[in-house]
Amino acid sequence: MSAQEERGALTLSPALYDYALHLLQESPDGIPPRRGFPLSRQPERGVSPQPEPGESPPSLEALPLEEPSPEESQAAIREALNPLPDDPATLHRRFTRLGIRDSAMHLMLIQAAVAGLPLSAGQQDAARSLARQLTRTGTTVPAVTAGLALLTRLGTSEDIPYLSVLGLLRRLTRPAVDALDALAPQSAAVVWLSFHARRDELRPLVRALWKSEQAAVREELVASSAEPRLLSPAVARRIAEAARLPDLLGRRPSDTALLARAGGLLVRMGHSRDAPTDLLAYGDALTVYESVVTRAGLLPPTLDNHATLLSLAVDLSSGPGVLLEWPPGRRMTLLDSLERLLTEPRWASLPETETTGGTEHQLRARWIRRTGRQPFRHPTQPGRLRIEVVASDPAGRAPVETRILLDGRPVVPAFFDRGPAHSPEYLLDEGRLRAGPEPNEVQLAEASCTEGCCGALYVTIRRDGDQVVWENWQRPLTMPGSRAPAPEPTAYRFDAAAYDAEIARAETDRSWSWPARTTARLIKAGLLERPDLLSRWDAKRGWISSDFDDPDSTVVTFLYAPGLGSGKPDGTSLQFRWVIPDDGTPPEAQAAAALNRLAEEDPKTYGQVCGGSLERAEALGFSWPERN
Repeated sequence: MSAQEERGALTLSPALYDYALHLLQESPDGIPPRRGFPLSRQPERGVSPQPEPGESPPSLEALPLEEPSPEESQAAIREALNPLPDDPATLHRRFTRLGIRDSAMHLMLIQAAVAGLPLSAGQQDAARSLARQLTRTGTTVPAVTAGLALLTRLGTSEDIPYLSVLGLLRRLTRPAVDALDALAPQSAAVVWLSFHARRDELRPLVRALWKSEQAAVREELVASSAEPRLLSPAVARRIAEAARLPDLLGRRPSDTALLARAGGLLVRMGHSRDAPTDLLAYGDALTVYESVVTRAGLLPPTLDNHATLLSLAVDLSSGPGVLLEWPPGRRMTLLDSLERLLTEPRWASLPETETTGGTEHQLRARWIRRTGRQPFRHPTQPGRLRIEVVASDPAGRAPVETRILLDGRPVVPAFFDRGPAHSPEYLLDEGRLRAGPEPNEVQLAEASCTEGCCGALYVTIRRDGDQVVWENWQRPLTMPGSRAPAPEPTAYRFDAAAYDAEIARAETDRSWSWPARTTARLIKAGLLERPDLLSRWDAKRGWISSDFDDPDSTVVTFLYAPGLGSGKPDGTSLQFRWVIPDDGTPPEAQAAAALNRLAEEDPKTYGQVCGGSLERAEALGFSWPERN
């Protein structure tokens, strides 16, 4: 037996591709289950750490006994890939000998190492051949991951069927989808949705997409219009990609139900609660915007359609839609078209006449009345800085954002894009954007998962004579979901007088607010002025705003521990939540009543415990909240 044959004999376990294909064929109707297929076996068992020709066998002492550090793992993976072997068995052996395992960290490092691997034009054919052997015959997750990462760079259309099947294995979904994204976004989206679209109302659509039943895709796409807040930006983008939305719209130019659904998907892609990367990643965004806006006059004038079109206008004015690669003047042309339509009597009268319906209906009507002119108010003298406080359609439950535009481009999605811009209460009410005599470092946005996880966006603001300077930007070095370097922000200089005027205008503009939100601001201001209203009860102010799920209620949170009022708490604190429904009186009256109640009654008697620990609550004599 030759050395090459000996290498091949080492790989005796079933190939992961064959394993996934078998599971798919055995699955009901040939449709993969939610979250794909688990790897219920240990495919690594057929490979042992045999030496390569010319190497000494590894001793027991040489084999890793403890989990290596990320730096050690990174070095081991680079060693395994350098030089890139000619056959998969060699890579299997190297990974096993160097302790490269099927762990999230190792798989991520493999992808990163392969992405940075220098490959000359003469090496690419051999690397592609190796990648195909790894993906079609590989028996271990690390080795197949290396093959998928190579195909992300070097794959062709003939690899699509193999990538689509491998992507159904849970451990391989992400690298397979990454490779498919570079080759066939529609196939990538179908595989991604089969794993991530877990809501029952989306399963019929996934089935139609997997079966490529075009007529059923349209029917299920329109039928699956769940509540906007239940559709994540990523799912919205993948649905549009998988359904080939521009083609669907092109074949059905008068289909108003499909047109409305397309507009709703665009709105969700730019949703800011998590990270609005999906709108910018959607390759057909410009085409779908064109189709929806230019045909918007076909839509029946309903509150839902009005909210969708107004949301698109807000996005085109100050959201991530601004950052798309628009032909000169085209974005403003579409905005003007939306303005003309929404100011027609049949549309403009909707929010005023829609006085019936449920709470959600009323919330949207009031939001349209507040927001209807905002995206169309272009500054008469455009400057380098513009601030727009945006409260989005309440049906989507997006946070209120302080959108900062520099030279017309929104800063947060341009430079950070891992979470929304901070609220006006944080940036404007507390004067953080003012330029004082000393440099001031300001956090403009934080990752939705917290700064400790995925970072934040900072800038230092300082006054320099008759100018204000923004400089020393701090943010993650890469854009989320990819290894692409994040854009490098430059220093910005503003005329100080114009800068101060824009900050003052933004701080005093409350046109975006509503009663419960205003009540919350006034209560917070009262507690800042009179902290004794809480300290007398051994309490300390916490988060105060409108309720996320019920925007017509104000929420006051506070911490409590014996001795907290004097600055010497006896143990850890409990968190309390006090909900104040809007009673229809002016916000000033509601805030005054709340502050008077705090002055006279212990808030622990009407607030509810919402944080801390069960043990601490029981020790202090409070009931722990029941979890649904």
